[in-house]
Amino acid sequence: MRGKLTLWLYILVINTIAFIMMGMDKSKSRKGAWRISERTLFNVAFIGGSVGILGGMYIFRHKTKHVKFKWGIPLVVAIQGILLLWILNI
Repeated sequence: MRGKLTLWLYILVINTIAFIMMGMDKSKSRKGAWRISERTLFNVAFIGGSVGILGGMYIFRHKTKHVKFKWGIPLVVAIQGILLLWILNI
């Protein structure tokens, strides 16, 4: 039981961070400032922040026209969803 709670807490935290990163990157792009690399955004998605990245894409209207984000992030979400179901034996 404790392991599942830890997993859910991790998922909540990493997705919150991912969402904030998308907002920060959008803000930086508007200002012409230093940006968060696409590689970093994908790495955060791969380590569990894919839902936060996807939410940030549509809430902030950021990277929605980039093909690798438009198709890649939803694919990562789907794969991670299947893995989560498998891990939790739902």
